[in-house]
Amino acid sequence: MKLKDYWYSLSIIFLVILGYNFPEQFSSINGIKLSTFIKPVLQIIMFGMGATMTLDDFVEIFKSPKKVLIGLIAQFSIMPFLGFGLSRAFSFPPEIAAGIVLIGCSPSGLASNVMALMAKANVALSITITTMATLLAPIFTPFLMKTLGGSLIEINFLNMFWDMTQLVLLPIFLGLVINKLIPGIVKKLITFLPIISMIGIAYIILIVTASGANSLKTVGLILILVVFVHNIFGYCLGYYSAKMLKLNEADARAIALEVGMQNGGLASALANEMGKIATVGIAPAIFGPLMNITGSTLANYWSKKTDI
Repeated sequence: MKLKDYWYSLSIIFLVILGYNFPEQFSSINGIKLSTFIKPVLQIIMFGMGATMTLDDFVEIFKSPKKVLIGLIAQFSIMPFLGFGLSRAFSFPPEIAAGIVLIGCSPSGLASNVMALMAKANVALSITITTMATLLAPIFTPFLMKTLGGSLIEINFLNMFWDMTQLVLLPIFLGLVINKLIPGIVKKLITFLPIISMIGIAYIILIVTASGANSLKTVGLILILVVFVHNIFGYCLGYYSAKMLKLNEADARAIALEVGMQNGGLASALANEMGKIATVGIAPAIFGPLMNITGSTLANYWSKKTDI
């Protein structure tokens, strides 16, 4: 493994340290809260996802509906219930515990598709599950949060559904429309969209870390451990559940990465919309950089295995 392969993960860790140690500098500028920009930043990322979507992203549904269904069920069952169990196993303050549940109830992110390519997994399956999980999230995430996290904090299903519609569905739909109407512009932008997404996620993690620095000081090490366990068990349970259902190695790897890697940026944005970025947003902020390190390590390990 080469250090340069992890430059983005290392950059994120640096930003987390920066935000943690200098929270005042990254919380507001000239009286303007930097968390105000989390929503538009995520909308730009989701717009980019929509603008780069093609019919090929949905072909796998018709080619292998069983695999896609297994992946989606695993995505919206393993991590939410793991998060619920971990939130109950430790005596975190309710809003911190709710953040653990929230990251579990979120869909997978685009990072899992990159890791699937590195891991010699079924990339088409990975992209399809990410796409479908993201589109279904405005229904499933509020429902699961209300069911599993409703005793920790007040969850209004309709409010969260509307927040997710604004954060996810509308930007993706706009991206799809622009791609259809003026594909020439999208072709020019497509080179820059991944870079914009990476910068956007880095910004969200920095601001959430700075906003929640005080909460982190009280629960930091234990919360990092819990998030790590959540992430690793996600990979393991995703992989072995796929294997138990007789999926091949490439499919099992794709599902493992889809289950273990969540959309931390979206979860952080939702916490921000609730007005609880400094508490509910902490677990998602930790999960993001951590999953990039564990995911790239796992993908590198799998890339060197020939039994596929």
